[in-house]
Amino acid sequence: MTVATKAPRGRPLLFTSYSREMGLFPTTTRKVAFGVLLAVTALLPFMLADAELQLLATCCIAAIGAIGLGLVTGYAGQVSLGHAFFLGIGAYTASVISGDPDGRTLGLGVTNLLVWLPAAGLVAGLFGVIVAPLATRLRGLYLAIVTLGLVFIGAHIFNEWSSVTGGVGVGRPAPTLEVFGWSLTETTASATRDQKLFWLMAGLLLVFALAARNLARSRVGRAFTAIRDRDIAAGVIGVNLARYKTIAFAVSSFYAGCAGALLFTVTGFIEPSSFSLLLSVQYIAMVLIGGAGTISGAIAGAFFITLLPRIIRELQAFLPFISTDANEVPNVLQVESILYGVLIIVFLIFEPRGLFGLWVRARNYWKSWPFSY
Repeated sequence: MTVATKAPRGRPLLFTSYSREMGLFPTTTRKVAFGVLLAVTALLPFMLADAELQLLATCCIAAIGAIGLGLVTGYAGQVSLGHAFFLGIGAYTASVISGDPDGRTLGLGVTNLLVWLPAAGLVAGLFGVIVAPLATRLRGLYLAIVTLGLVFIGAHIFNEWSSVTGGVGVGRPAPTLEVFGWSLTETTASATRDQKLFWLMAGLLLVFALAARNLARSRVGRAFTAIRDRDIAAGVIGVNLARYKTIAFAVSSFYAGCAGALLFTVTGFIEPSSFSLLLSVQYIAMVLIGGAGTISGAIAGAFFITLLPRIIRELQAFLPFISTDANEVPNVLQVESILYGVLIIVFLIFEPRGLFGLWVRARNYWKSWPFSY
């Protein structure tokens, strides 16, 4: 007797095969949507100005870091407020490897992207492994406070270790975007600097997102979910809590390190004060607003939070009470900080699944329209 493995027509969410349900693109609609997304990404640089492309490149980098935080917080249920620390570790590791050996700050002169990017992720991942034992002994608020302490420890180190970071108010150049001597930041006859930058960051986001999606649907990802839902029960049925929590922190830190290494290549400059508590709050907001426990939600949240300052500035003409003067209250920067907190509260109360949940609601509504059930 042969069992059908395809979803019945008109029932795209009904699967009769477990392997098909766990597939990377289980439905034809998702395959088509993914193909359309790739085509739009490839053509977008020809339709937008360089300033917009630079902003979207930053969104892609932020999304890589948000995916990493989503893996440890959304999938494994380990609340981490120290993401800025791992971003800083990755940024400075890449800068040291890529930096000028004869410059005022420490540098090794290895400018190849294929060297300093994995190295930044691995060093940050090593620090994640060092922190991971705390996760096996603490949970919830206690774990969040411990990881929060990493931000303040990192801020002190980054401010004082001037031979590596350049010092407060001085900083150092970001890593050099080169692959085997070919510069990715020079404008040529075929493409501008920002077009190349956008294609590179979008391609890296695609690689990291697919890797995270495959991890989430693997044995490791199922262990993460079991620990998140009920860690005691997961331990009873044989899930090695210490092992999988360590893996979660290591992978999350690796993603953060890579994102930190790439984040400042857009501006070309790293300043120690950038890795503050506000940066950790921004990434927590990305995960919660986008939708914890989903890769697409983390990406959507990263784009939303990164584009939020630009949206506020565009709305300034319609909201005259917002000022661009830092000495006036309320100003743009204060409104951004307030919105992070307000959006987190609103989504946690009214839509805990974030932007991903809103998409699911809208999709289900149009599938059942004009009926209400």
